[in-house]
Amino acid sequence: MQLERRGTTPRWLLLAAPVGAIAFTLLITSLLVAWAGAPVTRAYALLLEGGFGSRFAWTETLTRATPLILTGLAAAVAFRARLFNIGGEGQLYAGALAAVAVGGLHGGSGFDASPWLLFPLMMLAAALAGALLLIGPALAKSRLGVDEVVTTLLLNFIVLLFVSAMLDGPMKDASAMGWPQSVAIQDALQLGKLIERSRVHTGLLWSLAAAAALWALLKHTTTGFEIRAVGANARAAAFAGMPVAAVQVKVALLSGALAGLAGAIEVAGRAGYVTLDMSPGYGYSGIVIAMLAALNPLGVVAAAVFVAGILVGADSMSRAVNVPTYIADVIVSVSLIAVLVATMFTQYRIRLR
Repeated sequence: MQLERRGTTPRWLLLAAPVGAIAFTLLITSLLVAWAGAPVTRAYALLLEGGFGSRFAWTETLTRATPLILTGLAAAVAFRARLFNIGGEGQLYAGALAAVAVGGLHGGSGFDASPWLLFPLMMLAAALAGALLLIGPALAKSRLGVDEVVTTLLLNFIVLLFVSAMLDGPMKDASAMGWPQSVAIQDALQLGKLIERSRVHTGLLWSLAAAAALWALLKHTTTGFEIRAVGANARAAAFAGMPVAAVQVKVALLSGALAGLAGAIEVAGRAGYVTLDMSPGYGYSGIVIAMLAALNPLGVVAAAVFVAGILVGADSMSRAVNVPTYIADVIVSVSLIAVLVATMFTQYRIRLR
């Protein structure tokens, strides 16, 4: 038995692959739901209802999807150039901390400047912080051949320790009753609500605009062509005269900036300040979302909404039938594996000999 590359992929197989992946995921995770002692059909119904079954469910899903879109885009553009950025979580926190440093220091009153000037400065600082955090691993990869998976992963822990030190030190909110959180940004710098009586904020529009812009960049520009060429075959790209190292540095700046913006938008749109638990792993979930979307920026939006819906729905399911909320992480992980395997079978067939 061996795998053989398909000459052409039938259209029906392209349509059946994601359907089969979802069916496989539901089948596997249903065993865990049953093991937890819950009725499988009712548990799945509660999961869908909790994530997509009402206005409140949709608004919570879209709120959770906003940072996931940006971290998903950060991973997608990096992976397109074969720069495996695992440090989205650290870049998100670096962006959040930079946002508060610009918009919330000096006892919460911020710098003495107009919000019209402070807001773009805050977003620029967040993007710059995320970009600078990734530029080191990118240069180490291109100049010294250092594995960026290791460096970006380890930087996550270093950044979290740095954030912890700042929240207990110079950026600590003295009015937080000892709770480790930063000072809040000015009210004038917070993003407005997109839907009344909900937590959905205008950061969602920023995320959607970023997805559209990144899609256009990859699809219709010379830089996008170079990114795709370097990702497909760096040696061939170099032989064709493309500056591979420069392209990877550009991608690192873009990827880190997107993850940094996710942190700033989360601060400005939802929390208003930084805490160590402000992200339940958005940076890591972005990797899963990018893979589910096949590194397509527009697909990232759909994948982020799907993952956010599962996470929100799992909370509702857990309260109703006592299934642990960790089932959401299992569903997302299994769906990623299933999609990858299904995608492989659209390109290869099993040949028995």
